[in-house]
Amino acid sequence: MTEGAARRGTAWVILAVVAAALVVCCCSAVIGLAVSWSTGLFHPR
Repeated sequence: MTEGAARRGTAWVILAVVAAALVVCCCSAVIGLAVSWSTGLFHPR
């Protein structure tokens, strides 16, 4: 494997990890909002 191909593979791995982290963060935020909404945190008492 050439050096350029190795570097390109590493870049793809980094991109995949970053994308996965973003997806996990977004899902966690959505789930947190849904839970807090369902427990009534956003509803005026």
